[in-house]
Amino acid sequence: WDRIRRGFAMPDLQHELVQDREQWYASRPDYMQRMTERSSKYLFHIVEELERRGMPTELALLPYIESAFNPQAVSSAKAAGMWQFMPATGNYFDLKQNAFRDDRRDVLASTRAALDYLQKLHGMFGDWHLALAAYNWGEGSVGRAIARNQKQGLGTSYTDLNMPAETRMYVPKLQAVKNIVANPEAFRTELPLIENHPYFQTVDVTHDIDVALVAQLAGIREEDFRALNPSFHRPVILAAGTPRILLPWDNAKVFQRNLEARREGQYASWTVWTVPSHMTVAEAAQRAGMSENDLRSLNHIPPRMLIKAGSALMVPRSAAIRQDVSSHLADNGQLAFAPEVVTRKTTVRAGKGETVASIARRYKLAASNVADWNDVRANAAFKLGQQIVVYLPVQAARASASPRAGTVRATAANNTSSNSKRAAAAPSRKGGAPSKVKRR
Repeated sequence: WDRIRRGFAMPDLQHELVQDREQWYASRPDYMQRMTERSSKYLFHIVEELERRGMPTELALLPYIESAFNPQAVSSAKAAGMWQFMPATGNYFDLKQNAFRDDRRDVLASTRAALDYLQKLHGMFGDWHLALAAYNWGEGSVGRAIARNQKQGLGTSYTDLNMPAETRMYVPKLQAVKNIVANPEAFRTELPLIENHPYFQTVDVTHDIDVALVAQLAGIREEDFRALNPSFHRPVILAAGTPRILLPWDNAKVFQRNLEARREGQYASWTVWTVPSHMTVAEAAQRAGMSENDLRSLNHIPPRMLIKAGSALMVPRSAAIRQDVSSHLADNGQLAFAPEVVTRKTTVRAGKGETVASIARRYKLAASNVADWNDVRANAAFKLGQQIVVYLPVQAARASASPRAGTVRATAANNTSSNSKRAAAAPSRKGGAPSKVKRR
């Protein structure tokens, strides 16, 4: 704490909102205790980075305001991590977000990105209070607010600008925490002891390895591992995408010693399978050799969704698989879904000159599906009045069954893609994976 105090370099904000926030924090000692204890894992690293860059150490307190120093925090607007990056801003600052990890939660990567962004904002506005407002509200919003005031001959400092309530309170919150850290006795607050020493160190990972195994070899609880490595979405670390992990200082040596002594057994129980075609969760689970519930839980698949072709699914890794997941998959693997569509087997009458292609265009289907359902070639023509089988979403099937449409609906039961291959399509006569209905 003394080291942080010595590095204070931002001008103090004098405002009644600061006193309001001081009272709020000081009246909640349990909350302050939990928040400061949680920060003890990360503060040393953040202060080191700030000093290395010559930045004010008040900024080390910013995660108290953003996330209460919770690296797993997610806001209602989908900002994530202790520094609360939005997805687009995270991408701009090279924070990977894929099926296996979210670097907005990564302790090292998110801190690097946050300090890069704050430096950029300070360079734009030349004022730390305005830079902080832009971090919260957006640089464009702050720039426009300044321009409006300039046009009206008004001041352009933080307190002069018209801004949302959240941004209006943002710097006062940070100033209040700064004041409490500067003089905790004045607020009857006790700050926990935080050693002026690294809490963690980085350890190289050369093979895919289960999170549970890392924790076991390091002699720590899995939840303690995840507190330092909160970016991982899955129970395995993919070395090609994440070649380093963080471990408590003393446990890092324990891990390396135990890893070197391990002579048998595989390191990773999981691998990645690229889904070859649109399919239901039940179909994917069957191919992966696991239950539907387990596949959903492992890959965070929402209900009533199809898995899109090209999705990267985490599945069990057999002992026969020797190769780790590739760097391309580890860095770029994504999960994509499409809503399950309830379909109905429907028969329609062919008009004059109708072909497989014209029927497919009329109902926005794949010509290959129409051909399969009717056991004809893809370039086949139909006779006038011939009944043609198609599988349509229920609403479209009802519409096509109206007398005005000149079609007849078959009496087959409804199907849904969650329990029948016909929901996405009828079974292909060629075998293998079912054909797909094209969806808009």
